[in-house]
Amino acid sequence: MRTTSMLLVVSLLFSMSAGADCVLPAPPSHIPDGHSASEQEMKSAMHTLQQYNDDVEEYMKCLQFRQRRNLISFGDEEKGRSLAVDSLATVVGHFNEQVRIFKSRHS
Repeated sequence: MRTTSMLLVVSLLFSMSAGADCVLPAPPSHIPDGHSASEQEMKSAMHTLQQYNDDVEEYMKCLQFRQRRNLISFGDEEKGRSLAVDSLATVVGHFNEQVRIFKSRHS
């Protein structure tokens, strides 16, 4: 009986999380200025950016999951994907620009 109850609770939790909306992760709030940032600040920003990239990948997997279950349309999945990729590309582009500036200071 106890095992059956636990299985029921687990399946309810899974179904609730599977039905939850996908949430587009917020981009990093701060990219260090390459003109004045320390090496540690740049490394920290790189780690933050890697986490943001991982979060965007999870978001896109969520969209794909929901679209395959017909919880969202293919068009909605594509819009969400496009928004996520554009946001990631913008942030990465800005960070790369600051890295070039930072490296030019140290060469």
